[in-house]
Amino acid sequence: MTPVSSGPAARVPTATYRLQLQPAFPFAAAEAAVPYLASLGVSHLHLSPVLEAVPGSVHGYDVVDHARVREELGGEEGLRALAGTARRHGLGLVADIVPNHMAAVPRYNRALWEVLAQGPDSPYARWFDIDWEAHGGRLLLPVLARPLRHELDLLRVADARAPRRGGGTGPGAPAAGGAASPARGPTASGPGPEGPHAGRRPALHYGGQVFPLRAGTEHLPLPGLLDAQWYRLCWWRLARTELNYRRFFTVSELIGVRVEDPEVFRLTHAKVLALLDEGVLDGLRVDHPDGLADPGGYLRRLHKATGGRWTVVEKILADGERLPAAWPVAGTTGYDALRQVDGVLTDPAGAGELLGLYRRFAAPAADRGGDWQATVRRAAYKVIAGELAAEVDRLTRACARICAADPLLRDHAPWALRTALRELLVRLPVYRPYAETDTGRVLSEEAARDARAVFAVPEEAAAVDAVRDLALGGLGSGGDKDREEFRARFAQTASAVRAKAVEDTAFYRYTPLLSAAEVGGDPGLPSVPPASFHAHCARVQRGWPLTGTVLSTHDTKRSADVRARIAVLTECPRRFADLLAEATALTAAGGAAAPDAGVAWAAWQTAVGLAGPGAPESGRIGRALLKHVREAGLRTGWTEPDEPYEKAVADFAAAGPGGEAHRPVARLAAALRPHVRANVLAAALLHLTMPGVPDLYQGTEYDYRALVDPDNRNPPRFPDTPPYGTSPAEARAPDARTRAAARAGACPTAAVPDGASGPGGLSAEKHTLTATALRLRARRPELFGDTASYRPLQAHGRAAAHCLAFVRSGAVLTAVTRLSLRLADAGGWGDTELVLPEGEWHDLLAPGRSRTGHTRLTDLFRTAPVALLERAQGSGDRAPRRPG
Repeated sequence: MTPVSSGPAARVPTATYRLQLQPAFPFAAAEAAVPYLASLGVSHLHLSPVLEAVPGSVHGYDVVDHARVREELGGEEGLRALAGTARRHGLGLVADIVPNHMAAVPRYNRALWEVLAQGPDSPYARWFDIDWEAHGGRLLLPVLARPLRHELDLLRVADARAPRRGGGTGPGAPAAGGAASPARGPTASGPGPEGPHAGRRPALHYGGQVFPLRAGTEHLPLPGLLDAQWYRLCWWRLARTELNYRRFFTVSELIGVRVEDPEVFRLTHAKVLALLDEGVLDGLRVDHPDGLADPGGYLRRLHKATGGRWTVVEKILADGERLPAAWPVAGTTGYDALRQVDGVLTDPAGAGELLGLYRRFAAPAADRGGDWQATVRRAAYKVIAGELAAEVDRLTRACARICAADPLLRDHAPWALRTALRELLVRLPVYRPYAETDTGRVLSEEAARDARAVFAVPEEAAAVDAVRDLALGGLGSGGDKDREEFRARFAQTASAVRAKAVEDTAFYRYTPLLSAAEVGGDPGLPSVPPASFHAHCARVQRGWPLTGTVLSTHDTKRSADVRARIAVLTECPRRFADLLAEATALTAAGGAAAPDAGVAWAAWQTAVGLAGPGAPESGRIGRALLKHVREAGLRTGWTEPDEPYEKAVADFAAAGPGGEAHRPVARLAAALRPHVRANVLAAALLHLTMPGVPDLYQGTEYDYRALVDPDNRNPPRFPDTPPYGTSPAEARAPDARTRAAARAGACPTAAVPDGASGPGGLSAEKHTLTATALRLRARRPELFGDTASYRPLQAHGRAAAHCLAFVRSGAVLTAVTRLSLRLADAGGWGDTELVLPEGEWHDLLAPGRSRTGHTRLTDLFRTAPVALLERAQGSGDRAPRRPG
């Protein structure tokens, strides 16, 4: 851990609140929500990317200009107004930045426009990770809907204006207080993109897309004109095998940026650094560092440039993996915390029983969903052979170039090198190796041995050792540049393979427990023992006390409260089996049976996760299932859809979990309501009081049932008045039912108040818990920060395993019920007790109640399945005593 700057203009967060900005929710909307969010108890607003993006973007990760704050959100004036209002309410701002890529849309991206116009000689060419040796030195642009011969009539030359670029940020522009860079090209005030190119000039048009023309080619006949450009327009399907620029995973619309170049770093970070220097921003979230050539080097440069501001990185750690200790950051964005919280609330025995039921019901082949590791391996092979074939080809060429330069390595044929690369990539247990860590453990000898076994001829298998040694930083006489490029590109490709194979494929194929198929999760090991949870928390407090922690984000497949409902199924697997049997009979009788058993299994678990008062939401379930089957790629896909199969899925979703067959789901949900309550509140309280800085996703202070699609693009809506949001409509409502409906309209999108329980329902209860914990953190930050402590607290008695408790800094005690249904089936708490540390403890969730010494859990959890206690300041050191 590197110390974080804590100057007057750089406050370290105690808790952040994530807002997804978009044209429908701009800076002004966020500003209007500031009073409510300040009352909630967070210290900072966590903003999605704020720099100029493709017009209409609902996420902002498709940046087109690093020099400007996005106009559709209100521009820099709007951001500064938001920061000012936030400051007046005691809040700061943290912003998400995107160093890895930009939008590959030249119409809006001036840097890319210039590269397309001038080719590798453009001063902007250094910005982008382009392989100019491929395709005769032309950049492949896979933008055509059909092969070129079918689209030729749709291409035309007409005048167009070059995209705008923020002033003073082009190559050669001076840094703050510095001299102009010697880089060849335009300067801030000289000729260049803002000079003669500012007017309208002939350009190539294709639908709504516009491409610049190489000087002097505008009058050529169309075929000759196309061949004369620095780019080649082609059919979109060629991207998988022919692309010659690095992209974000498999998204060809996002082109990789070479931020490892100091000049590119300076130019792409000037605006963000200025906003930090001027106090508009306090900290940063770094998106997708695994895509960078040198994440550690980038983070060191960023740390120096920001003066050590609080920064977290979106790094997904595999089970047992550690964040590189040398990285100068506060920690991760928190998916590792999600894994711990979800896992400790999952019953291992029930998860195993569900797995057996799943295998009997869905009967998947081992490598198509029956076994986790085999499923991941097959998915990785698929990704390498298909979606990332171009990236692996480029990696193979780099490897072959190194080998060709070394007489001792020249006999490794390109096919053998490609096979070795493939076999090592599919065996990586983490997203990527790092120079700062023991890469030999990631690229293990065991993995190499298994990779060699694929070859029929032992001598040819030696290619595995050559590739492994190069990836580890050894071998080759092709020059340090070639070796370093290969090592970096191997790591970048590995992260893309892992992400696509695991998150975007295997998570949708291996589905015994959907709550475990989550970003940062491990479906093969869905449960976390309490001892492991405590060990994780102690380790975080020692090494990364200011790291981020999350339960829900814009990227989570399912929100925390959906996962909490599904996790309860591990405590009653037989009930879920009964639900499947009844629901399957109902859909079959209605003529809308699932097209396959795997879809049915996933559909009914999704329905359980979304279940609540009222009718099922067939539209959301249908869209979720369509995404599920396309991501799985077993029967249909995004690029090769099977329309009859997809129609069968849609019909099943509408008639099954979205229709009359939903009745058994509603009955099960009603029966499990107390245990859903226990899971939802336990997860929330653990998240808010465990080591780290909790980040709340918009709306999750309420009962928030959301799916990554279609819900993660919805703009939030906030209560009119804190703390719960009694809107004018609710105030005028004549009865409880109408008030509940009005309240639902006042809550953030996808937050679903438990209307059946009125104002005292789960949503209100979760809001109260959240506000109480956040206000405690704000009032006593020293109990949770980098000088705080963490100590597990063990319950005593026959039900001790169902209580998870810990103490923060000797002054705050968290206790939650885990596996409450199993607890109820076993007869409840009985005489199980928790021995409180010395002193008098106030119950913050039951105001007016205090406790000391030996406390029966039947009493501690009398009104709620969780407890948050604060030690009275200055209370005596009385020894624990049993109640009389």
